[in-house]
Amino acid sequence: MQRHILSALVLVISTGVWANQNDVPTINGCKLEPSSNCAGMDLRKADLSNMDLRKINFNGANLSGANLRHTQLDLSTMNKANLSDANLTRASLQQASIRGAILNNTKLIAITGWALMAQGAQGKNTDFSGANLDFARFSSADLQGANFNAANLEMAWLTKTDLRKATFIDANMQESKLSEANMAKANMTGARRHYATFLGTFMEGCTACPLDWSKK
Repeated sequence: MQRHILSALVLVISTGVWANQNDVPTINGCKLEPSSNCAGMDLRKADLSNMDLRKINFNGANLSGANLRHTQLDLSTMNKANLSDANLTRASLQQASIRGAILNNTKLIAITGWALMAQGAQGKNTDFSGANLDFARFSSADLQGANFNAANLEMAWLTKTDLRKATFIDANMQESKLSEANMAKANMTGARRHYATFLGTFMEGCTACPLDWSKK
């Protein structure tokens, strides 16, 4: 009898341990794991740092003020999500999509954003400093006052993007596309811009912009 009781206790304890190991952290119904569907969910000021959230669906979610530092977000979708005041420093967003997202005061410092899709994103004073954004797409985005200092924007598309007062100091902009962008009062001091295109780009008051580009 005692042996059977002991065996049952061992089974219960073992089962409990495994259940705890398999528990997925959940906030407001959002299961925080890869490929989860958290579209439209309220995750304001949530601590999602250092998590593996690859391929997660955050479309339309409220992530304002959230902590996403060092989080894996490759192939995720955050279209039209609210990322205002969120901190994504050193997060990985390779081939992620943030089309139409709100990026007011968002920190995207030193992110890995190869082929990031950010068409139509809107934000003031967004910080992309030191970010790797080669092949990224920002067409028709509104990024006034954005900080792209020391960022890698090689072969990025910023056509028809509002970049008024944005800074690109010491950025790599080689082969980037900025046709019809608004770069009024922007700053490109020290930026590398070999083979970049500025067809129809508005550059009034821009520091170190290639004002004579169309004449070359």
